[in-house]
Amino acid sequence: MTDEQFIATAGGGILYDASRLSKPVEELFSRSHWASLGALEEVAGGRSSIAVLNVATARAGSKAVPWVLRHYRRGGLIAKLSQDSYLWTGAARTRSFAEWRLLAELRRRGLPVPAPIAARYVRGGMTYRADLITEFLVGTRTLADAITGHDLPEATWRAVGKTIAAFHREGVHHADLNANNILLAASQPDVYVLDFDRGRIEPRGAWEQAVLARLRRSLEKIKGQRADVRFGEQQWQWLLASVT
Repeated sequence: MTDEQFIATAGGGILYDASRLSKPVEELFSRSHWASLGALEEVAGGRSSIAVLNVATARAGSKAVPWVLRHYRRGGLIAKLSQDSYLWTGAARTRSFAEWRLLAELRRRGLPVPAPIAARYVRGGMTYRADLITEFLVGTRTLADAITGHDLPEATWRAVGKTIAAFHREGVHHADLNANNILLAASQPDVYVLDFDRGRIEPRGAWEQAVLARLRRSLEKIKGQRADVRFGEQQWQWLLASVT
């Protein structure tokens, strides 16, 4: 179970799992800090702004699982005004705290999501910036990468459908389900779901079909952007058969 704790900082606050992190400090959310330790393994550009942190390198002799650090960034037209600032409406409603708590609840319900480690907000007048650290799911690849140059077996497509169905049974509304935030385990058909920013739990309804439609659009978009993507109507029907 997640041991939720909060600590106030000079500019905001940090929410963390005390069973996984004993000393939450601001440096945890600094890429330059991890780089100075030789523990900044990978940085993905774009809106996601993801960094993979090799915790074992930072802690000599440790066998700790790597972490993922994400800085929240805006998309769309509003990003032209502010790339990463959000209107302050209270700590509980910050993007980072809301997602951290949702992940903790989903894990409590036995759903396949990464463990939340720590979340931070930093205030600046009427706005704030935010970051989230979760565990890195070792030995996985995105659905987008898995279908590029490879034929996924029917069982894997059905496993993806079953996983989506499990979230929907719990009323979990993913705000942006796409082929890049569905992860597949390399050795077995385990499926995980990432990125629950703006996600919520609500009564089941028509939104479930909207989530599926969004996923279908992302698969078609990838097919149009990359060469040799193995996705078509047959694969979609295999997935759908396990959702409904």
